[in-house]
Amino acid sequence: MAVPSDFTILDISGKFVMNKSLSGNTDEVLALQGVSWFKRKAISIGTVTLAIKHYKDDEGHEHVDIDQTLTGGIPGTREERFLTWTERSSEDHLFGAIIGKSRRVQASELEEEFLKKDWTADTLEHGLIQSYVYSDTPKSGTTWIANQAWGIQELNGERRYVRHLKFTGPQGQDIEILLVYDYLGPL
Repeated sequence: MAVPSDFTILDISGKFVMNKSLSGNTDEVLALQGVSWFKRKAISIGTVTLAIKHYKDDEGHEHVDIDQTLTGGIPGTREERFLTWTERSSEDHLFGAIIGKSRRVQASELEEEFLKKDWTADTLEHGLIQSYVYSDTPKSGTTWIANQAWGIQELNGERRYVRHLKFTGPQGQDIEILLVYDYLGPL
């Protein structure tokens, strides 16, 4: 389902579910991140719902908090992103030890062509949200980078919340995946 016509990258608050028919297959990426076959199978069968709260704190810094749930209300990962481009370490129950940073950025500032293309004019005007997460190799025992750009993209004549994922695996695997979400409504 498309996002409302007034929905922009300036406030991505809402409930979303990944549209598996419009999104790329994430199984290889999850495997390279060290996610077990059993968990990958559950993810592929189930439905992952995102509850996104996008807001500014008292100092004017943007935050994006995301709670994920799997079919049946099974809790998933909680992400707390501060759009200050400051590295933060965390322990994720699915991905293990990770380090990440996020920011609002103009497409022209990104190095990867895949992350820059196909966004709506308003997304390009206001800037994308970039999420850069990598494995904390000494703690996790694996090496990978997940570089994402988030924004609004028009697909099949509809405005959609979309993430472009540029993934680099342990042996230098280079994977580009489009992640498309259906809008379920406000929080």
